Amino acid sequence: MIPTRADVVICGAGIAGIATAYYLTVHHGIRDVVLIENERPMTLTSAKPIEGYRNWWPGPGDAMVRFMNRSIDLLEGLATDTNNLIGLSRRGYLFATTDASRRSEFQQVAAEFSALGVGDVREHLGNGTTTPYTYTPDAPISQQPGGVDVIANRALIEQHFGYLPAATRVLLHARRCGWFGANRTGMYLLEQAQQHGATLLRGTVAGVQVEQGRVAGVHLVQDETPHTIKTATFVNAAGPYVQDVGRMLGVELPVYTEPHFKIAFRDPAGIIPRHAPLIIWMDTIRLHWTDAERAQLAAAHDTRWLLDDLPAEMHWRPGNEPQSVIVAWTYRTAPMRATFPLTIEPRYPELVMRAMTSVFPDLAQYIATTPALEYDGGYYTRTQENRPLVGPLPIDGAYVIGALSGFGLMGCVGLGELITAHITGGALPPYAAAFDLRRYAAPDYQRLLTNWHATWQL
Repeated sequence: MIPTRADVVICGAGIAGIATAYYLTVHHGIRDVVLIENERPMTLTSAKPIEGYRNWWPGPGDAMVRFMNRSIDLLEGLATDTNNLIGLSRRGYLFATTDASRRSEFQQVAAEFSALGVGDVREHLGNGTTTPYTYTPDAPISQQPGGVDVIANRALIEQHFGYLPAATRVLLHARRCGWFGANRTGMYLLEQAQQHGATLLRGTVAGVQVEQGRVAGVHLVQDETPHTIKTATFVNAAGPYVQDVGRMLGVELPVYTEPHFKIAFRDPAGIIPRHAPLIIWMDTIRLHWTDAERAQLAAAHDTRWLLDDLPAEMHWRPGNEPQSVIVAWTYRTAPMRATFPLTIEPRYPELVMRAMTSVFPDLAQYIATTPALEYDGGYYTRTQENRPLVGPLPIDGAYVIGALSGFGLMGCVGLGELITAHITGGALPPYAAAFDLRRYAAPDYQRLLTNWHATWQL
């Protein structure tokens, strides 16, 4: 049954909309909250990430680090309160290179991120320094260190990460990072929201009714039948469709979408150890081909690029299932309109496996099985500077929580808390202004955008 009115109507039951409903109902006691979704919850993009989380974020400024530290605090509290129902682990993100000359870059980046609030830097350089390094992947989160370790000591690399190529020379281990279950988290938050009064409706938002400059209702279609829910508060949490929903209010949001994919494969030989952290390969990738394959690729314009050096930052981790490994690699992408079902490049699984064999040659035994690989993906909806849009829209009673790029899952509880503070008039954290749409109206911010340079983010 479609309600005729609600205190808050949320468009979208991905992780952003669900987290918003959770904070409104569970933490603020607003019972009359309606979530509208034309698919199953967590369908489009929210359930398809590599499921990582990190406080490892670049500037300018410390807004992203402060926000993510808060969100991780909330995630850790959620894990504690639920006996870790969400499957939170904290093995860190391990950036790796075979290029010894990049040691000073790794040290400089560690110092810069430390100054932004990720934690202390510990260096292990093999030059007589005695700073201890520990890696206990299965220790409780409370016993895991924070901060960052820079390792250029070959003996330490061999001791703890001997499965990496023998040519590996420098590691950067960002420690307040790991992964957790997307579906488990989303479904828990949704169940809690529903138990506290939220209603999930299957339907499509067709328009937003605005009277005298403020939200008055939401039009939706369910089974080809139109309905209207009277409300004074509307939240655009439409994920890859956040721009389309914004236009229903006459608001043009500064966002675009780009596709991102991942694969999962079984590794019965244990080439990628089950105790590994999430690893980011910082070297460019050169795919291996036979002479005949190279000649064939070189002959066609649309495949010649496969012979070039391809982008770095391929990353992988042990999967949630036994013997499973998950790999994400964006070797080329361009802004495009979100469409579903998402079309994945047919050769993507094979190319990712070939890329992995450039790091782990023994994985070549699995290339023949690529047709059976699991692979999926979704869209990163992002702003130019890759920061979210969270806060009020120019229409009174209208809000947005979107442009969550690759951090919607890890930031979900922090984002839900933040948008709820905007809606309820609560105290806003120091980083709130950095995510508000109104930041683009500031001349200083526009000048900053022209020279925006952020590195070391996936």
